[in-house]
Amino acid sequence: MVHEKKLVLKVSDWLRVYDDGSVDRTWRGHPQISHLLEPVPPHQEYINGVATKDVVIDNTSGHRVRIYLQERKPDDNNETKLPIILHFHGGGFCFCEADWYMYYHIYTKIARAANAIVVSPYLRQAPEHRLPAQMDDGFSVLLWL
Repeated sequence: MVHEKKLVLKVSDWLRVYDDGSVDRTWRGHPQISHLLEPVPPHQEYINGVATKDVVIDNTSGHRVRIYLQERKPDDNNETKLPIILHFHGGGFCFCEADWYMYYHIYTKIARAANAIVVSPYLRQAPEHRLPAQMDDGFSVLLWL
């Protein structure tokens, strides 16, 4: 007998949870904005004045962060420490990632405008990882910084 999954929870066009515990985060909303949800691969070359890098901060858990670094000008003193902006992306701990285009676009602008390093953690997502997992992830980033 084949068990058909039954939808037990639907959150807008973002998230569907089924009775077998599986989760589907396929975007079902307006296709015009789907490009905002695409991941942007990290790049060490400076594009529009910003390079990005994914860094594993805990080898045991594999927890990582996305770092956005503004290009230094040749006359800048490379000894000067830049401020760090730690930003937790939106998504209610259920969806969204630090590498999505919408955040990439925002974080690169912030890095340039603030002349700062922007750090955004990849957070474990609910419902697979219940609270306080996401807060623990955020705290581990603070300790790492």
